[in-house]
Amino acid sequence: MTAQTAQVLLSLDSEEVGTLKEGINFMKNPEDSKCYIIYKDNKVLRACKNQCKHQGGLFIKDIEDLDRRTVKCTKHNWKLNVATMKYVNPPDSFMQDELEVEILDEGGLQLVELNPADPWLADPREILELQEGEVKVTYLTHACMELQLGRKRFMFDPWLKGPAFARGWWLLHEPPIDALDRLCAADLIYISHMHSDHLSYPTLKELSERQPDIPIYVGDTSRPVFWYLEQSQVKLTNINIVPFGVWQDIDKHLRFMILMDGVHPEMDTCIIVEYKGHMILNTVDCTRPNGNRLPQNVDLMMSDFAGGASGFPMTFCGGKYNDSWKADFIKNERKKLLNYKAHLVKSLQPKIYCPFAGYFVEAHPSDRYIKDTNLKNSGEDLNELINKLAPDIKTWTPVPGSVLDLGLALKDLSNSEAITKPAAGTKIYKDSWDFDLYVDELNRAICCEIFKHPSWIRFYYTWAGFQNYNLVVRVIETDDDFEVLADGYDYLVDFLDLSFPNERPDREHSYIEIKNRIGVMRHVVLHGRLWDDLYIGFQNRISRDPDVYHHRFWNHFQTELPVHRPLWDQFLQQEASIQQTDKQQERPNRWSYCVVL
Repeated sequence: MTAQTAQVLLSLDSEEVGTLKEGINFMKNPEDSKCYIIYKDNKVLRACKNQCKHQGGLFIKDIEDLDRRTVKCTKHNWKLNVATMKYVNPPDSFMQDELEVEILDEGGLQLVELNPADPWLADPREILELQEGEVKVTYLTHACMELQLGRKRFMFDPWLKGPAFARGWWLLHEPPIDALDRLCAADLIYISHMHSDHLSYPTLKELSERQPDIPIYVGDTSRPVFWYLEQSQVKLTNINIVPFGVWQDIDKHLRFMILMDGVHPEMDTCIIVEYKGHMILNTVDCTRPNGNRLPQNVDLMMSDFAGGASGFPMTFCGGKYNDSWKADFIKNERKKLLNYKAHLVKSLQPKIYCPFAGYFVEAHPSDRYIKDTNLKNSGEDLNELINKLAPDIKTWTPVPGSVLDLGLALKDLSNSEAITKPAAGTKIYKDSWDFDLYVDELNRAICCEIFKHPSWIRFYYTWAGFQNYNLVVRVIETDDDFEVLADGYDYLVDFLDLSFPNERPDREHSYIEIKNRIGVMRHVVLHGRLWDDLYIGFQNRISRDPDVYHHRFWNHFQTELPVHRPLWDQFLQQEASIQQTDKQQERPNRWSYCVVL
């Protein structure tokens, strides 16, 4: 092995190897405090990082495991069988990334991580001095940054108007009044992934009407970033899908490289932008950006920071999920995320760090409970912790319209000219969001013709293509307050054989009950949208028996639905034909929904 293809993470001498016990051994590298797990079974050794692949939590001993083969994550109680490197709770989820165990001649061992060469080191460029005003970074809102790089303007993830995740997320900050003009004047745009706080339909609709041929760059993810917009009124004509880990040259001094996420490679990406040898790293929402193998000492690093971007546990009901439990859970999650991000920044040692991609609010009046419960970290909180852990790293907490002059900031961030603040009196926080405009648009799906035919249920779930899994789900349509509607659908789906029974089967099975706001649910069904609009958008209430996370089910409906919407025109034609035949032959209606259980 060469240094470019392998990295030694932990070394044990022969005496330390002799102290390894049968079963699970927790180890820490005293040099960098990073933790590992070594599993011993007779003379067979297996090893991995002590880091849950789900969201980076730390594993501890599983006191319920008498065979000493499993460990439990402190974050969400996921369980890993270290003997097989398979996650056993939830089942059908991940395989843990395994480390190579190399036995040394003198009886010691090394834990080795095999890696490709760092792609950003390819074709190195000379680092040239930046002049004042040559590189400027302007924060607009949420994850939207404008980078002026010489004569080019590069825009990241433009969410500038409207909601995200159906009607669950709204912009916290008021974008500068010229934000849309700046977007339309950009030379190129990077969109990290398909989530609607990054791929914003209302924003891109306006862009397509004004400048449809702006070059847009996305990573070559297995789930196409623009899968939904291709079916919409948004017509963008210059979308470029680029391979991972390859420099994309824009001009003599400017290039960029897109990298995938280590946990969600089918969806999430991050980016390195280089100008005159100076690197800007934007990890966006990646849980483990590029498997946490990232360039060190970049000039500017940006990442998410806030948390609270999940329906769990705010939308869960029953059992332990009372307000007190949720408050404690959310408090602990915020603390863990804050520490994880701070230590990641410390390990990478960027010259300047900026927290972004977390400035959203559950602003709609019907989501007041979520807003009050789902407390989030602030950018100031994270920067304060970074300043304590790594005082040599400069930090910048942005507000809309503030500008970082990278050349000046690298010399002295305290220089009053390094950061330009918005003009006095500039509106920073939003206080109105055009709720009616966007909610009415969603609710138009309620009266769609397809929902007059109860057989849409079978047609939709057949299209979704999930089955052979012992899970029964009850779906109930509700109003905005999650009260059951008298004329809404209430039905069961048995995913073992994809049937639609009138009552729960008498066999042993897992059960989930999901109450969905009718407008959002029907919008999702009509357009074949991923269920993230329901789940991450806080548009449902969920209870389950037993209280187990079904990764395979949620992963399918959140990432693996067909990329083409259901063929509802074909469905309506079939219904018209069947109804005509039924009328001629005087047959009764074939479906008797809604089921009330």
